[in-house]
Amino acid sequence: MSPLRIGVLAYPGCFASEVFGVPDLLTMATHVAAAQGAFPSAYEVTVVSPRRRVVASGGSAIDVSPVRQADVLIVPGFELSPTLDLDAALAGLGPEVASIRSQAASGTAVVSICVGAFPVAEAGLLGGREATTSWLFADRFARRYPDVRLRPESLVVTDRGVTTTAAFSAMYDFALQLIREHDGPRVARSTARIALVDDARSTQAPYVDTGLIPTAGREFSLGVKRWLDQNLSARYDLPALAREFHVSTRTMLRRFGDEAGETPLSYLQTARVRRAGHLLETTGKTVAAIAADVGYRDPGTFSGIFARHTGRRPREYRATFHRGSDQDGAARRTANRSDGGGAESPGARPDVRRVP
Repeated sequence: MSPLRIGVLAYPGCFASEVFGVPDLLTMATHVAAAQGAFPSAYEVTVVSPRRRVVASGGSAIDVSPVRQADVLIVPGFELSPTLDLDAALAGLGPEVASIRSQAASGTAVVSICVGAFPVAEAGLLGGREATTSWLFADRFARRYPDVRLRPESLVVTDRGVTTTAAFSAMYDFALQLIREHDGPRVARSTARIALVDDARSTQAPYVDTGLIPTAGREFSLGVKRWLDQNLSARYDLPALAREFHVSTRTMLRRFGDEAGETPLSYLQTARVRRAGHLLETTGKTVAAIAADVGYRDPGTFSGIFARHTGRRPREYRATFHRGSDQDGAARRTANRSDGGGAESPGARPDVRRVP
């Protein structure tokens, strides 16, 4: 079997960890496949650049090889700070953008990690395609590339040979997807467990902190969002919302959409889910009570909407993210035992020899 040729495009200011993260997980998968007696797919990974010398973010020098034909080209993210002149930064990556465009034209599958989506979009590869990127910079990306169908809640999006991922650790979600396709689900699952990587994530929605998102130029939509946040449990009424801000419904939809990239109803659903997630993480309230708190009379409807946004049902979400006290945890364990939850007997010990 011919090896899968993977090129990782290093460039000035890129994150070194995003250059080596995927190759390292592929190396682990190769060892896992061999240990399980499977025939491992070979990965031939090369760090490439159109430059002779690359210094990554933080001053780390990276050894590079000339750009060559590959089956997959990975474009890592870079240090995108609020004060960075993005126009100048992307203009300085002209050789890299040309390499991305050339590789794609020759049939190479292109993958961006985090804000690596910016240089991929500069290469013209995302126009008319669905894509994702870090939630922190999704608004900035959407304003710069309005022809891209952005899915900011998604972790990994593939559209016609171009794959984009969410922030930083989403490179592992992509790598596990690649391992699953080339080495099978058993190898991917075992690799994830050995590396302590979550292989069941489907969305970045639970990690969004709107307080960290830059607000310049979005004063109208921010006012609407604040009002909706303060009235989460109220029935959604677009005409009443428009009257609250002294505009027509048409103007409300247009101005809010221009600034926020979505409708007020879409934002309200997301805000309700975010509030419900916080309550699931920090309280012992029942799912039905939390559903009522955020405006849903039917817990089943709430559960479906919550799962669509977060990739987990409310009870699964609570099991993953709950950060209550030890006393809360002890109470839940007692409840699980009384419900036949399969708690270990005092003398039970896991078989550490068993392959996950």
